[in-house]
Amino acid sequence: MVIFTCSAQHSAVNSGQFDYGGFMPNSPTSLQLPPPTEKGAASEKIMMTTFPGINTVIHGMAVMWLLSKQYSDRIPIGHYPEKHFSEKVPLHLISDFQDKLKQLSTEIKQEEKNKNKNLYLPYRHLDPEVIENSISI
Repeated sequence: MVIFTCSAQHSAVNSGQFDYGGFMPNSPTSLQLPPPTEKGAASEKIMMTTFPGINTVIHGMAVMWLLSKQYSDRIPIGHYPEKHFSEKVPLHLISDFQDKLKQLSTEIKQEEKNKNKNLYLPYRHLDPEVIENSISI
């Protein structure tokens, strides 16, 4: 559970934040007025008054960008550069895990061709090739 939470779940929740939340109306960091309660009742003037000021928007976008950025020193899930294990059993288990991750990545890429091909912004955050070994912020 800990490994899943710190790798795949973290990737699913955080990696796409800027893709969707970087456009402020999708997820404003604050509102200056209560949100509209009736569909179609809000005008552009009301929305512009309701949205946060530009400084708040910029800070919110910066935080989302930092949270979803892939860093150059990232370590993909299933890779262990520290070489803590030298026994046959753990090395075999690691090798099997890496093989399963490669197979899963291949299957996801095949499925992506079908499901993501028509999307403006494809969802790729659960491909093992982009999931980090752990949280890296």
